[in-house]
Amino acid sequence: MVQVAVLIPALNPDQQLVQLIRKLQQVQSDLLAFVVVDDGSDNSHQPVFHKLAQFHEPKLHILHHVQNQGKGAALKTGLNYCLQHFPQIRGIATMDSDGQHTVTALESCLRQFQRNPQHLVIGTRQFNQKIPFRSRFGNLLTSGLVRTFTHQDISNTQTGLRVIPVAYAQQLVHFPGNHYEFEFDMLLKAKAAGVTVTETPIPTIYLNGNRASHFRVVRDSLAIYSRFLKFSASSLISFFIDIGLFSLIMMLVEVHSLRNILVATIIARSLSAVVNYLINHHLVFGHAGQRTLLKYGCLLVVQMLASGYFTSVVTGILPDSAGSLTPTIAKIIVDLTLFILSYWVQRDVIFKEGRHVDN
Repeated sequence: MVQVAVLIPALNPDQQLVQLIRKLQQVQSDLLAFVVVDDGSDNSHQPVFHKLAQFHEPKLHILHHVQNQGKGAALKTGLNYCLQHFPQIRGIATMDSDGQHTVTALESCLRQFQRNPQHLVIGTRQFNQKIPFRSRFGNLLTSGLVRTFTHQDISNTQTGLRVIPVAYAQQLVHFPGNHYEFEFDMLLKAKAAGVTVTETPIPTIYLNGNRASHFRVVRDSLAIYSRFLKFSASSLISFFIDIGLFSLIMMLVEVHSLRNILVATIIARSLSAVVNYLINHHLVFGHAGQRTLLKYGCLLVVQMLASGYFTSVVTGILPDSAGSLTPTIAKIIVDLTLFILSYWVQRDVIFKEGRHVDN
């Protein structure tokens, strides 16, 4: 049997956490430890942790944050603790403290993990109209982003019930993000790390309309969107530089030939690309290695040629009523399409994050 530790982040928990630990004590599988991370719960909820301590359960480990740092921070604290204190484990299972994850659901995920101990196993709930808005909104947001950025169709990206292979957990403790975006990034970056995400059906349980959830619809959604927003901002800045120079050159040369369009494209794109690369390298994807400049240069050449050629084609299709603005309009249409393709290439190839996990 593959040994696993259970990690439970908790912020202001109620008696559901006490009941969960009692049920975990009855599990006959190889659960090596139960690690509960108190993420700065207030004084009125400390009796819950005191009651857990009275269990005198040798497998139970309770960690405390002095102040609330966010679910992502609590998970990283627990992951790091498990890696340091339980070197024999092969995986770390995460559960929510509010009673929405049953021990039966955990056991289903553990069975799947036993078959594929290199996979990231997630418990998947079925979403329907009875699901609280907060959960439906968050899942719709993150599922769409994961599908767009990684081409993975994960039906429930918000689930906190996961079994994480140790090799991937060693990377996760270094991930940025201390709130719900950490769990999102765990799925978003799994493919780049060589980790397969496997879904296991679990019961859909929401207690009291999911009031115990600490997901902040606006703030946490913005945190999840942040990377794409930063990429969009960097692209928007370089886009205005590109279009501005291109329009100026085309107004000066007047003749809208393929040669002139290509020359204008190369000049404008070269300057805007320098700005785009510096922003993406330092702010969006992080310092992702010394060879990124060469890869980015190859993308730049391909993108310039594609932009110039298809701008010329679209210019010939558009009516002449726009006059000197016709090539600019055509370029905007072409470059908006190339923008999406460019993001995928930069995300998955040029600024590819993390190293593959050894199987």
